[in-house]
Amino acid sequence: MRTSGLVGLVLAVVYTSTAFPVQRGPVQSDQDILIAIERGWNDAFYRRDIAFIENLLADEFIATYDDGTRGDKQKELALAAGFDQRVESAIQDDFTVKVYRDTAVVWFTLNIVGIKQGERSTLTLRYTDVWVFRDGRWQCVSTQSTRVMAR
Repeated sequence: MRTSGLVGLVLAVVYTSTAFPVQRGPVQSDQDILIAIERGWNDAFYRRDIAFIENLLADEFIATYDDGTRGDKQKELALAAGFDQRVESAIQDDFTVKVYRDTAVVWFTLNIVGIKQGERSTLTLRYTDVWVFRDGRWQCVSTQSTRVMAR
């Protein structure tokens, strides 16, 4: 009798676990993860969250800025630490993400509205970021921004 009670308990557990599968959140694609990382980087820049940005950038990171100058990881971190402009909004859109095994390229547009020299100003930049998946996470190895001129 005891064995049949144990078998019944095991069958009940098996039935319950198969009849009511554990609910998990939706699986995120690499594209979704990279867009979220890009948005996080943008937000971290305006919050001056240097630790967040430092974690994203590979040691060999190179930036090419919209004026044609270049910088490395240390310059990018210094720019974030010293940022003191009044930004009302900084909205990223028009994302395109292509993943090539452990490398990805992310293109997007950044629309910034803020106060510059006492007047409201807008700036639109197009970005191309190159990411490499290593040590279980995405790291940015290169970014390039291009200013979009008003027509």
